[in-house]
Amino acid sequence: MGPFEEIIGAELLAKGVSILLRMVAVLIFAKITLHFGIMIVDKFIAPVSGVSRIRMEEKKAKTINSLLKSILRYFIYFLTAMIILDTFNIQTAPIIASAGILGLAVGFGAQNLVKDVITGFFLIFEDQFSIGDYIDAAGVDGTVEEIGFRTTKIRDFGGQLHIVPNGSFDKVTNYAEGDMRVLVKVQVAYPENIDKVLDVLEKMCEVAAEEIEVVTTGPKVLGLQDLADSGVEILLWAKTQPMEQWGVTRQLRKRAYDAIKDAGIEIPFPHVVVIPRGEAKEIDLDIE
Repeated sequence: MGPFEEIIGAELLAKGVSILLRMVAVLIFAKITLHFGIMIVDKFIAPVSGVSRIRMEEKKAKTINSLLKSILRYFIYFLTAMIILDTFNIQTAPIIASAGILGLAVGFGAQNLVKDVITGFFLIFEDQFSIGDYIDAAGVDGTVEEIGFRTTKIRDFGGQLHIVPNGSFDKVTNYAEGDMRVLVKVQVAYPENIDKVLDVLEKMCEVAAEEIEVVTTGPKVLGLQDLADSGVEILLWAKTQPMEQWGVTRQLRKRAYDAIKDAGIEIPFPHVVVIPRGEAKEIDLDIE
């Protein structure tokens, strides 16, 4: 190898090392910028003792916090990619200029993506639900863990994580907004004294109202609900703090059971009479 070839090889090596160092520097700078950006978002929009530093509800602060971090990541990733391309002397201006034409061409095949992004914007803008809310939407019910530009992550009662495109949210039921209603049905046997049963349940409700802190209204006895097949059905009603309705329902059901059992009131259950074939030709119902 002559001196000329050695010079060219040294120049190429030096240029390659320079490009590599610049790429490493850009990636390190991008990582540091992202880290500090996330710190700034957490500083100004992060829950502190139930409210964020910028005045807003805790759940809404978590939602906006997550969204801003997502926007920051996309922006830094895009900017880093442009700088790296420029490092290889690839003109980025034509790429950015052609993005509009390319976006128009791709748009016809990416309508679902556009729909997801637009719907995600309105989900947050209209505050339909926030991180931590229990919702039923798009055939999935569970707790919202993350709201992004394109998808929302929902973890159901079994622990499975569902990643749902935002465009699928045509109807949302939010179980974490406002007081929740509780209805408990209690059945007693037909021979029982209904006035006595109502009195027992009303006393139980008075005690429950004092002991169950998450109950906001009631509980109280609404009265007879139905004359069922096996007994008389009585309805109990209450309102609770959001997300507490299921636990209160179980508590009231147990308290009602204990109360009527301690009072000696019969709890009905279905009866089935089996008559072997050939043993009875006629059944006397003895109906008066």
